[in-house]
Amino acid sequence: MAPSDPARKTDTWSASTYNDTASFVYSQEYTFPVLQLLDAKPGEKIIDFGCGSGELTLKIQEHVGDAGLAVGFDNSQSMIDKCKANGLQNAFVGDAQDLHVPEELEAYAQGGFDAVFSNAALHWCKRDPRGVLDSARRLLRPGGRFIAEMGGFLNCIGVRTALHQVLRTRGYNPVELDPWYFPSTEGYQSLLESCGFEVKTISLLPRVTRLPGPLMDWLRLFARPYFMAGMSDQEAEEIMLATQDVCSVDCRDSQGRWTMMYMRLRVAATIQA
Repeated sequence: MAPSDPARKTDTWSASTYNDTASFVYSQEYTFPVLQLLDAKPGEKIIDFGCGSGELTLKIQEHVGDAGLAVGFDNSQSMIDKCKANGLQNAFVGDAQDLHVPEELEAYAQGGFDAVFSNAALHWCKRDPRGVLDSARRLLRPGGRFIAEMGGFLNCIGVRTALHQVLRTRGYNPVELDPWYFPSTEGYQSLLESCGFEVKTISLLPRVTRLPGPLMDWLRLFARPYFMAGMSDQEAEEIMLATQDVCSVDCRDSQGRWTMMYMRLRVAATIQA
């Protein structure tokens, strides 16, 4: 998913690069549990926050069938263009932190949606995590479901630390540059409850994630446009190479294959009656 930041004028995401570098994000192996938790039923209306290139939204559409509706929103035009090319016509550019349905969907939105779903997206909503939940509450019917999986506390451990260290040695403030929001279960449950949700289940789940290529590819996709925005390509490459070198101790095996430790926060909540 593209980070939801309306202040960012340029779409820094490329759907084709994302699909080449991070297709594991929507793989069957990694997404089956959260889709099972959603348990989409025929006839339901479901919104996907941060749909990316639409692979999971299309699966949801299959479950809800012709009598239902699956809608995808993402902050990246490139991702939405790819969604439509993949066959998802109900796909729109939108910021999950302040999301309103477009006019063509207003009739469907009457009475509210049955569920808001999100996978591997909400950790990009650092600017206003509460805004995401306010958007979901506004769009859901009474008793509607909020089902999400995102990066949680300890996500990308090691790699994130190395990025911060390398940037700090060059005089940058990595806390200001860091685009990620990785909450703990306690912190996110408290936020959900303060927004009127009843938490049914919430947990942190470690996931060993094999990268399809070197760590540099991952850094260029997920870190370069944010931690190193405004830097020259040369300086950005130097920072990423230094980060990769630090991480090679823990993240590269004897065969040269790269692996990261992901920590996923998975949650199911409902709007309180």
